[in-house]
Amino acid sequence: MAESFSFELVSPEKLLLSDNVEMVVVPGAEGDFGVLTGHSPLISSLRPGVIDTYNGDKVEKRIFVAGGFAEVTRERCTVLAEEAVAVEDIDAGVAQDRVKAANEAISAAENDTARNGAETELAVAEAMLSAGSLT
Repeated sequence: MAESFSFELVSPEKLLLSDNVEMVVVPGAEGDFGVLTGHSPLISSLRPGVIDTYNGDKVEKRIFVAGGFAEVTRERCTVLAEEAVAVEDIDAGVAQDRVKAANEAISAAENDTARNGAETELAVAEAMLSAGSLT
């Protein structure tokens, strides 16, 4: 049995999860990375995706994050998420509506700043829709 460590998931509104886990897999900007006790310290930006927490060899929790940052130390992993929702709580209809709205915003964008913001929202909405199909 692997040693557990502290995992915290924080959104702008509140602390969403504080738990001891044996492993966590995080959607880093450069690819997914796994964290175990004693991991080398790092800070990484996140892409939209799913965080998996493990105890034993089973996934205990699956949480969609829209992006943010992860800080890893030898004893802890803290994720500061822009938006987070449990995978089982994702509403496919809401995610599809976000995809549609983002596509409309891209079409209506009058400058690069608006277009970039809409493209970012589209990436989040598509990742959320994909994550929702995992349940």
